[in-house]
Amino acid sequence: AQIVLGNTYHLFLRPGMEVIAAMGGLHGFSRWERPILTDSGGYQVFSLAKLRKITEQGVRFQSHHDGSACFIGPEESMEIQATLGSDIAMAFDECPPYPCERSYAEESLELTLRWARRCRSWVDANQPVTGGGRQQHFGIVQGSVYAELRERSAKELQEIGFDGYAVGGVSVGEPEDEMFRAIENSVPFLPEGMPRYAMGLGTP
Repeated sequence: AQIVLGNTYHLFLRPGMEVIAAMGGLHGFSRWERPILTDSGGYQVFSLAKLRKITEQGVRFQSHHDGSACFIGPEESMEIQATLGSDIAMAFDECPPYPCERSYAEESLELTLRWARRCRSWVDANQPVTGGGRQQHFGIVQGSVYAELRERSAKELQEIGFDGYAVGGVSVGEPEDEMFRAIENSVPFLPEGMPRYAMGLGTP
């Protein structure tokens, strides 16, 4: 493997940031010296939390371990990933379920774009540094199965400005042809020569 993924939600809950920070971040904790990518924690909050409430500020949820009250918003997600010290950190997003109405997908995308701007602002104010230099930050294209929403998402994320771009909201239960269509509706609008990441795909 050239790069491994660390799961922000699970690491945040257990063993927690204090333990990982004391061990020198995720590289020191895991003894993995090559690149590490961390997700934002958003998908697990939406899929695993026993009880969750999505607001403009972020997501309040109960830990699936012990039911304790937790909160992750855009700034918190960026701060957690900075503490983890990953080489690539993902912006905090809402991953809409499949299927969903266009109205829901549109509202979800609006929220994700507002959150992406807040992620960018936090990064610009704090500039996390990893062992290999400045942490890289990727925006996540959403929009469910709706082509025009995917296009808009990709274009607006570029206006915000990230180091790379991911296609999110795929492999969430949709048929394979819908999954490929969502990718095909996103990739043409992403910048050439910058990293691209298809999230949630592949097997070990």
